Amino acid sequence: MSTEARQTAIHATGLRKAFGDKVVLDGIDLDVPRGTTFSLLGPNGAGKTTAVRILSTLIRADAGDVRVAGRDLAKDPDGVRRAIGVTGQYSAVDGLLTGRENLILMADLHRLGKTGGRRAADVLLERFDLVEAANKTAATYSGGMRRRLDIAMTLIGDPQIIFLDEPTTGLDPRSRRTMWEIIRELVKGGVTIFLTTQYLEEADHLADKIAVLDGGRLVAEGTADELKRLVPGGHVRLRFADLAALDVAARTLGVVTRDDEALALQVPSDGGVRSLRALLGRLEDASIEVDEFSVHTPDLDDVFLALTGQSKAPAGQTKTLTGHTENEKVTSR
Repeated sequence: MSTEARQTAIHATGLRKAFGDKVVLDGIDLDVPRGTTFSLLGPNGAGKTTAVRILSTLIRADAGDVRVAGRDLAKDPDGVRRAIGVTGQYSAVDGLLTGRENLILMADLHRLGKTGGRRAADVLLERFDLVEAANKTAATYSGGMRRRLDIAMTLIGDPQIIFLDEPTTGLDPRSRRTMWEIIRELVKGGVTIFLTTQYLEEADHLADKIAVLDGGRLVAEGTADELKRLVPGGHVRLRFADLAALDVAARTLGVVTRDDEALALQVPSDGGVRSLRALLGRLEDASIEVDEFSVHTPDLDDVFLALTGQSKAPAGQTKTLTGHTENEKVTSR
């Protein structure tokens, strides 16, 4: 196995799926590094769950080359299954069994043996703060507890990759934050997380890389900060000590929005390091002192609406973000 393959958890090229005349995935490419959180965003019906179902061997793709945990999805689906865990939109917990019994059932399915299975169950009950509820039926659990148990059951097989399909849907804010901490701990331990979510804040907080799916095609991908720079409206706010400095800065910078009462200027900017350096360099060259500055960029809500509600990438193209931080960061492929 090549070094690149060892470093890649999921690699897909030209992934396609249609149900009858409806094309759900239209030739998407994915590359997910190991030990990271990758988030797939998109409106309802965009194809997120279909992508998860294909990558987790639940349904077959119509076309495309896919490797998951270094294994060919089409040729070695059993090998893929041994390397992954799946937590779907709806909990797979058996409400008639206790928390411990649910975990032991999963251990038996993985053939861990009586002693090994019970040991693994106890470790996971402790890890997910379910010891006190271990002998209560799962039907009595809160939504957050059921979700924690669901992920604990997924971990019984010690998966390298976990697919989390909208794992916090319906959870209260406290339970959602708890789930975020669990996900971060899993990634710290070397697990790769493939996350789909309707909560853009969730992707912003958790994902190392985000891809936006719309109409079966990837329309953008990059880090959360890179995606935010795709949408116009970013700016730098500069505040000065007095009106004289404000006047000189306004003349020096040209296109600005001025607020005399606050002694502040609003300068259009993508928020990138290079553009910030250039802006501050112009002020320094003019010997203009800035009391404070702050960078404002659109949030993921703005990105989501812009990419899935208005503009469409031409067929076969994706807005791909490079490591640059200025306007040239967007290239077509």
